[in-house]
Amino acid sequence: MKRFILLLNMVFALALFGPAHAQDTMPPAPYAYRQLDDPAQEAKAQELMETLRCLKCQSQSIADSDAPMAGDMRHQVRIRIAAGEDPESIRAWLMERYGDYVSYKPEVSASTWPLFAVPLLLVLVAGAILYRRFGRRG
Repeated sequence: MKRFILLLNMVFALALFGPAHAQDTMPPAPYAYRQLDDPAQEAKAQELMETLRCLKCQSQSIADSDAPMAGDMRHQVRIRIAAGEDPESIRAWLMERYGDYVSYKPEVSASTWPLFAVPLLLVLVAGAILYRRFGRRG
């Protein structure tokens, strides 16, 4: 009975943690660490990669990150640039796939407008309070 429970625990652990471990042991995508042959295309790809956030590291761009996911994203950017795709359409595709958080250049949309409006509103309220407190003197 103890062997069966031990075997069951091992199977459960492999089923749960096997896929995550397998992803980190996969070889990197071909263009994860290799630049494009055309310098102009590589410059476009590099410029775009500097503006995309690594979802695993969160404080680094995909150009700077060594995370496997960032390598896959660099690969996607490079092959799409090599295929002639516009950098902004690649950004839009990545934002659609991973969410707005992936871009360092936030866009105002129905779900993000409060992030832009609330700080402005707070500055206006603080200005009004300061004006009422100190502006009427004299």
